[in-house]
Order: sequence, then C-alpha cells, then structure tokens
Amino acid sequence: MTALQVVKSHLEPGMVYRRADLDKWSNAIDRHLKQLQQETSLLKVATGMYYCPKESAFGKTPPHDQILIEAFLKDTRFLITTPNAYNALGVGTTQLYNETVVYNHKRHGRFKLGNRYFQFIVKHHFPLELNDVFLLVDLVDNLARLVEDRESILKRVATKVNSMDSQLLREAVQHYGSGRTKKFFVDLFKEESLYYGS
Repeated sequence: MTALQVVKSHLEPGMVYRRADLDKWSNAIDRHLKQLQQETSLLKVATGMYYCPKESAFGKTPPHDQILIEAFLKDTRFLITTPNAYNALGVGTTQLYNETVVYNHKRHGRFKLGNRYFQFIVKHHFPLELNDVFLLVDLVDNLARLVEDRESILKRVATKVNSMDSQLLREAVQHYGSGRTKKFFVDLFKEESLYYGS
C-alpha cells in the first residue's frame, strides 16, 4: 500500500476533515492533499478543510450542514436555522430568505463553506434543536432584519402567545430574548394576567 493509499483508506464518504486530521495519517500532507484533490477524492470547502464526497445518481453530493459546521467550529454546540423557519409559526411571515444562520459560542461573521455562505452569530443561550417557543422569541429578536410589516407581525405574535405553553414561553423569553424582546413579552404577559384576572 502506498503512502497515498494509506491516507485514502481512512477517508469516509460524507465526512469533513481538517488538515490536522489528515496529517496524522500522512508523511507528506501537502503533496497528498494536492493529489487527493486532483483525483477529487477530497474537495476543499474552506481553508484547511476538506470534504470526502458521497456519490449519488446526480454526481457528488455536498456535505451535510451539521457535519460541515461541526468541523468548522470544532464544536457540537450550535443551532442551524433560517429566517424561513418563522413562516411555520403562522404570524404573517411569508418571505423566503437565502440565508442560513448558525448560533454558536465561537465564531461571528459571514463565512463561505463549500459553495454556500453561512451567517455565524455568537449567542450565549440557544436550544440544540429548533422549537416553536424559541422561534417566536427569535423572530421578535430579529424583526428589524425582516422585510415584512413589523407592526402586523407583532400583533399576530401577541395573538399567538395565547395558544402557546405560557411557562415554556416565559422561560424561552428569559433565556433567549434580548432586552427589547423581553420587554415586549413582559408587557404581553402583564396584559394577559389582567385579562384573566390573575
């Protein structure tokens, strides 16, 4: 087995590798990386990051977002979302955005990974999976970035609150909301308390 074949024997289709991951199997990493890219056994997705492509009936498939971002951050604590997720809440957002957001603890900014751009946002608290209460709080947090009519959305959010688990929503507001978002929801909760006489 040649030195290049040794490196290739460790590659798993669908996985993303950092240069340091591959270096431990190689005695000439830069030469081997060049050769592996020439034969498309590896595709470069960012500086020092490479993807071992899976083959499909339509050709080579891109890496799964979860795997790609985990390799980029060297961390599993992140949440992938998009403003399009707000549309499922039924509060009047209908626009489609070509943006993928990654909440995380390490990187902030817009980065190109493979053929796509990702908006990384450092956020101290976020769930590891999307849920409706987080999305509602996140929507109010990011309302200024959306193109829809803000007043109309806020009115629908106020109505939506009545159909959600009050305790879960209060906890989400406390954990994930900005100062302005907390004030918006606290005012709603006060109105709700007055309405129900509690």
